[in-house]
Amino acid sequence: MEHAANGMPNDVLIVEDDPIIALDAEDTLLGFGVKTVRTAGSVAKALAMIAERQPDFALLDVGLIREKSFAVAEQLEALKIPYAFVTGYGADALLPAAFTGRQRLEKPYSTDALKALLTRAADRGASAP
Repeated sequence: MEHAANGMPNDVLIVEDDPIIALDAEDTLLGFGVKTVRTAGSVAKALAMIAERQPDFALLDVGLIREKSFAVAEQLEALKIPYAFVTGYGADALLPAAFTGRQRLEKPYSTDALKALLTRAADRGASAP
């Protein structure tokens, strides 16, 4: 994962179908010093964006309008790109077995919680072989 000088990823992909939430997250990430934030409102758009340019990190809303974001998570796993699920369903939200250990951020989330999630991801990336 590429990092800015402040330890934040340089390029973050947000997969979120609510444009207000996506814009708020984008603003927050840019405020943290993330250089590039891209948003996708659907699985197809997210997969196309990943194929075009791989992000350093991704935030995936679990429940999109008519679909779940698990296909995006599978692609990120295959490419070894770190990501976290964002969900309004709370800690009780059931994820497929392949994703049960993945980081989660519950909506509504605070700026501090988002920053802590990115910091943990950066720390894990730095300690990876």
